[in-house]
Parts: sequence; C-alpha cells; structure tokens
Amino acid sequence: MMGRVQEQGQLFFRFRLDEHVPEDHFLRQVDRFLDFKPLRAELAPLYSRIGRPSIDPELMIRMLLIGYLYGIRSETRLCEEVHLNLAYRWFCRLGLEGQVPERSTFSKNRHGRFAGGDMLRRVFEMVVSICADNGLVGGTGALVDGSTVHADANRDRRDTPDAIQAAWDEMETITRPVQAYLDDLEAAAAHPPDGPKHKPPKYISETDPQAAWSLKDGPGRFSYEVNYLADDLHAIIVDVAATPARLSQEIVAAKEMLDRKTAGFDPISIAADKSYGTGPFLSWLLSREITPYIPVLDRKGQTDGKLTRDAFVYDADRDVFICPQGHDLPLRRVNEETRVKRYKATASQCGNCPLRGRCTDAPSRTVTRLMDEEARQIVRDLADTEAFQTARARRKKIEMLFAHLKRWLKLTRLRLRGLSGANEEFFLAATAQNLKRLVKLVPI
Repeated sequence: MMGRVQEQGQLFFRFRLDEHVPEDHFLRQVDRFLDFKPLRAELAPLYSRIGRPSIDPELMIRMLLIGYLYGIRSETRLCEEVHLNLAYRWFCRLGLEGQVPERSTFSKNRHGRFAGGDMLRRVFEMVVSICADNGLVGGTGALVDGSTVHADANRDRRDTPDAIQAAWDEMETITRPVQAYLDDLEAAAAHPPDGPKHKPPKYISETDPQAAWSLKDGPGRFSYEVNYLADDLHAIIVDVAATPARLSQEIVAAKEMLDRKTAGFDPISIAADKSYGTGPFLSWLLSREITPYIPVLDRKGQTDGKLTRDAFVYDADRDVFICPQGHDLPLRRVNEETRVKRYKATASQCGNCPLRGRCTDAPSRTVTRLMDEEARQIVRDLADTEAFQTARARRKKIEMLFAHLKRWLKLTRLRLRGLSGANEEFFLAATAQNLKRLVKLVPI
C-alpha cells in the first residue's frame, strides 16, 4: 500500500535544536574556541541604559563570522540563511523562535556600532591569542605580503583631484567615504608624514576617494591592498592592515604590523617578495635585529647598454668610486630625502677617455650609491645560505592564504567603502581564516 504524507501534523512537538546539529559539525568545532564575554564590557558604552533593547552585539559578530566562514557576501542573503539554517541558528544562539534581524536593521547596526573597526580588531586579536595558547604561533619567523582587492567603485566614475575637489565644494552633503578622505587630507596637512613626498594620484574615485587607482591586476581599477603578517610555522595570520593599493604602502603597513607585536609575536626573521627589498626597509629590519630573507630590489643594470656600476670600484675609506681607467669620482651631492649619494667625474677626465662611448653620453659620468648600501650587501650575502632558501619556500604559505581568501571566501571585491570599511572586511576575513586553521590543527 502506497503511503501518503499526513497533511495535519501534531499539535505539540518535542524538538531540541542542539540534538539536530551533529557533534562533528564545523560550527560546533568553531564555537568551542569562542567566548565573547570579555568583549561585552567593552561594548557596553556603545549602548544606552534606557529604551528598547537593541540587537545583541554578540549576535551581530556571530552572524558576520558565518558570512565570512561560508563566503556569504550579501547581507540580505546572510539574514535569510541564518533564518532558515538550523546550524546557523544554533551558532547564533537564536533557538527555533529567535528573531533574525532584518537586513536594513542589520546593516544599520553594523555600520553604526562597528564603523571604526576597533571591535572587530579585538575579535581578531582574541582569535590570534587562542591560536597562540594552542601552540600555533610558535615560530620565530614571519611572512609578510599584500594582495589587491577591488574597491566598490566604478572605474569609469573618476576624475583628476582638482576636478573632484571642485565638484565636492558645490555639494551640500557628501558621503561618509568622501568625508573620511577629506579628514585625512586635513590631518596630513597639519602633520606632514616623514619620508619622501609622493606626487598626487592621477585619478580619484567619485564614490570612494580613499581607494587607489591600480594597474596591478590587468585594466586599471580602484583597489585596496590587504596586508598580512603571518607566522611561518602554521601560517596563522598575526596582524592585518588595509591600505590603498599603492606599492609604497606595503612597506608602511609591514612596519606598523611588526611594531604592534600582536599576541607577543616578535620574530627574528622575515620572508617577503622583492617589492619589500628596498634599502631603507632592509636597514630598518636589521636595526631591530630581524634577519631579512628578502631579494634585494636592485636597478643597477638599467644603464641603456652603458657600463654598469659594477665596473666602478668603491673605495670606502676615501668615499669615492674609481672608474676602469683609474680616475676618481668623488662625492658631489647627498639627497637625504631619497637617501641617494651621487659621485661624478670631471668633464676633463671623461673628455679624452677611450671608454667614453661605452660609459656615458653626458659630458661626464655619474654613479649613484644608496645610503643603505651596507644593509643591501648584508642581505645579498644571505641569498646563498640554506636558511634563505628555507624561508623562501615557507613564503608560499602566505600566497596560499590570499588564494584561499579570494577563491573560497570570495573576497575579490569589497562591499563596504572607505579605508575603515576595507579594514572591517579584512579583519573578518582573517578571523575566519584563523578559525579554520584552529579547527583543522586542534582536534576535539
């Protein structure tokens, strides 16, 4: 006899949500590491003691973690999935009858309560501390790198800085990312940053001016850079920094992350790609007793077919270069801003030189030397060591983190605007990646 589905169900049910989430479910394994009680005291000043109770901040954080753990980028879809999925409800402590926030309420609370990103940094640091307590941050070496992520900005809505500023002056109200950009300009004018000055950007986005115009990944687009500092033992992400997608900002972010020493992480060596191999950064690392396993960024061969700098002998005692014909090239000028020293021969020395055609087309030959050349040479000598090759092999771990970030977490384009929005998304993504490593490496 063929059975039929009974249309009228029971009037009363005995249903425990905890019994319907398997013991080996991924969210159960994640939940055993999370304890948000210490964060409640820090969140208390954000909420009034009177009026209707607001959304529980722990619920907000748990929902955001679900979105980044499972690659759910849309807030609308995230609210729907939490409403329908029993495991998601269990993880968010909602039970069967708990009300899931509406999408608009969820977004308003997210951007209002967590706009600065400090609380999400605290969640990230809490997970890093848990990794350290479980022995996953025991390495003495660090890995650092950055990867571009497209901003939520149309590449065609761009203009020159002057034209954009003129348009903003005519507006009565401006958006939050634009106001943050203008505040940064005022801060930079009041306290100019140290180091070399950079020329103004070629293009600025009308909607997200803090993003940088980047040609790194194909056609030009407005992008941000996600910078990771990871431990070389288990590739645990120890620190995160968001910057505009400019090559010079990678080193700035690396210095900030190393100085913070999150969870007491104080490496004695660091591995990175060639973009970090500048003289000032290598000197900075050596001054802090951090061994840099980094290829030196060297452009000494760019002489248009003329004799390279290797053809000239440097006399450190006299601080002069000696050309192949035995003539001295004394020091002529020192640029403290770019940290470059220029040595130049006289026109009389080069006038009748038999190697003049192979050496220079100018009246006299100029040779440059960086003020950080000693540090560069120390790092060059490390390239032939076994430790250098080992560090270079381990550096692939941080490349895999970015591959996981974009392929599985689907973070190829930001949904939030401004540098604060980029920081928020990168902190959540890094927290999700560390939690996945915890589940994998620390058994039940």
